[in-house]
Amino acid sequence: FLLTKTVKKYIFALIEIKLKRSCLIFVVNSVVCNLIFTGLSACFSPEQARLCDLEDQAKAAKKGLWTEGGGAHTVRDLKYTIENPRNFVDSIHQKPVNAIIEHVRDGCIVRALLLPDYYLVTVMLSGIKCPTFKREADGSETIEPFSAEAKFFTESRLLQRDVQIILESCPNQVILGTILHPNGNITELLLKEGFARCVDWSMAVYTQGAEKLRAAERSAKERKVRIWKDYVAPTANMDQKDRQFVAKVSFCSLTYSVSICAAFMEKNKDKDKRFRPLYDIPYMFEAREFLRKKLIGKKVNVTVDYIRAATSAMETGGVPAFPERTCATVTIGGINIAEALVSKGLATVIRYRQDDDQRSSHYDELLAAEARAIKNGKGLHSKKEVPIHRVADISGETQKAKQFLPFLQRAGRSEAVVEYVFSGSRLKLYMPKETCLITFLLAGIECPRGSRNMPSGMQVAEPYSEEATIFTKELVLQREVRPLQICSCHLQPVSVALVFTSLHGVHKAGCARPNTFSPLAKLWANYEEKPKEEVAQLTEEKERVAKYRAVYVTEITDGLHFFAQDVETGTKLESLMESMRGEIAAQPPVEGSFTPRRGDFCIAKFGDGEWYRARIEKVESPAKVHVYYIDYGNREILSSTRLAALPPAFSTRTLLPQATEYTFAFIQVPQDEDARTDAVDSVVRDIQNTQCLLNVEYSGIVCPHVTLQFADSKDDVGLGLVKEGLVMVDVRKEKHLQKMVSDKHGAMNTMYGSYRSEHSSCT
Repeated sequence: FLLTKTVKKYIFALIEIKLKRSCLIFVVNSVVCNLIFTGLSACFSPEQARLCDLEDQAKAAKKGLWTEGGGAHTVRDLKYTIENPRNFVDSIHQKPVNAIIEHVRDGCIVRALLLPDYYLVTVMLSGIKCPTFKREADGSETIEPFSAEAKFFTESRLLQRDVQIILESCPNQVILGTILHPNGNITELLLKEGFARCVDWSMAVYTQGAEKLRAAERSAKERKVRIWKDYVAPTANMDQKDRQFVAKVSFCSLTYSVSICAAFMEKNKDKDKRFRPLYDIPYMFEAREFLRKKLIGKKVNVTVDYIRAATSAMETGGVPAFPERTCATVTIGGINIAEALVSKGLATVIRYRQDDDQRSSHYDELLAAEARAIKNGKGLHSKKEVPIHRVADISGETQKAKQFLPFLQRAGRSEAVVEYVFSGSRLKLYMPKETCLITFLLAGIECPRGSRNMPSGMQVAEPYSEEATIFTKELVLQREVRPLQICSCHLQPVSVALVFTSLHGVHKAGCARPNTFSPLAKLWANYEEKPKEEVAQLTEEKERVAKYRAVYVTEITDGLHFFAQDVETGTKLESLMESMRGEIAAQPPVEGSFTPRRGDFCIAKFGDGEWYRARIEKVESPAKVHVYYIDYGNREILSSTRLAALPPAFSTRTLLPQATEYTFAFIQVPQDEDARTDAVDSVVRDIQNTQCLLNVEYSGIVCPHVTLQFADSKDDVGLGLVKEGLVMVDVRKEKHLQKMVSDKHGAMNTMYGSYRSEHSSCT
């Protein structure tokens, strides 16, 4: 097409006008071309003439481009960098700032021009994270799923729009904020449409209400849109009705990181070889005291948030495994205890993986509380020196206790906190005023003893020892108490209560002072003690009483002790075992969910594949746990995977341990190992897993000494061992036992005489 100079001049003039006035690229379309080729008449249309007149008027008035200086004063002074972003954000005080979105990098990061000061800043949306474009080291770019869609979603709604931005925080030079648009909050829209997920680290600074973001994310998860298309909701571990209940707090325990403790011990091993976590870990004592004073003995509202499954040692990187844990929110008087701890700087909030939905129902409040504690420098976040608790531990050290006793006696009545309950009458007290730990015995009472290790083996717990310990724990554990006197240590109110419930008996030896014994003696006001002369006469005329009862021998030890069950209670044990195994079959325990601790009762899977009641005696490692089967007397070393918690319906309260340890009366166990082995083999061959008749002759340090007879022939098993020359006779001085001793001596002499005659004939 050959255009005249006039037409070309007109086209260039038209393009120049468009570029100057609208800053847009002018494109000549088919309509304009048609107008141009119709002739020069189109160039001088009335509309064009009117525009030229307006331009002339602007030039005459010196407006816009035609002002003096060419409009240099209208050039905007953009500020591309900020020297101190954190101070800049704090100076705005989280007030809305007018802005224009100049660029969208991805769904949650934009470049905004703040007005009227023209600060050009990069803002990341608080509380969320969108799929992004990752730039690799080689310069290539990795596009995450839905990253382009998320960017377009934000771009189409905000780019070149007038908005308001609330600058909320600036951690690590990254400005976090919320963009407010008249049509809605882009942060919530991104979550609701499945273009973003909530992130905990920036959720705490979100000022518009974190619960709105959680609700928007939950909506996207339920609809399984976009990034949540493969989402699987966690299964509920318990019924809804069991998630909320009211409970009474009886004990407060604090857990701590094993790695932190190990590092702390390594750091302080030269200063104090005896590491005590409660007093040595910074702020652990303050946290425990806060919980103790706030909760012990009070009713609280419990809301179960989730049940954390048991973790194995492999999953925890070699750290000892954790059992199944019920994690809940505890409130008292409308106060969330966890939030109160965090806000005081006495605890920190656990950080979860982004895909981990098992967390507190008030997790965002906990994060906000931690942020406030950090900002105010409270507790763990304080820059002050860590409080040190110098506590003298004189429990278990006789010499220190003797030196400290006069000081405690002079102090009179002192306040104390019960730190631990060893048994019904043996406690460990922390005395804040004296800053010491002492072992405390309740004066005037004697409590049934629990199981304990003795040089000759594990001593079986006495009846009701566990009940006595539980009673004392419920009464005084972690409570503030006031010992009346430190002499032979006495806690009068507790002692009276324990005697009244028949879990203890009065022990006069510990009641040398009248003011300690008199309250206890009232409980026995109607008791009539027999005259001493009458008791002495009975002692002289005492004879051996033979009351044989049927027992079933279940186990024989290498020391010639044996365990037996009473035949009378055998049906109860069989019924209990049948019910217990039926319940276990219906609800099998989770393997590895049980954490063994010394002294705990549990159920253990024996070699026959069946579960039996047991007690843990020693824990070497998760793979080596020493257990004692309380109903049969045998012991075994098992892996913790073969152990589980004992169901409450089958505890020792329901049925006492059926295996009782005995040893043979009037018999000396051979010191020679080979001779002792022969004797044990003979006993195993004769009586193990058989029914016998048993009579208790006298008590011993470890267990009762008895005579045992075969059920059919009524022959004495111990006497048979003497006749076979496998054991020697033990001398007893009791008058009423002399006949039994002489019978066994006669059998031994007969055996020795025949032995000599045989050997003399051989020579």
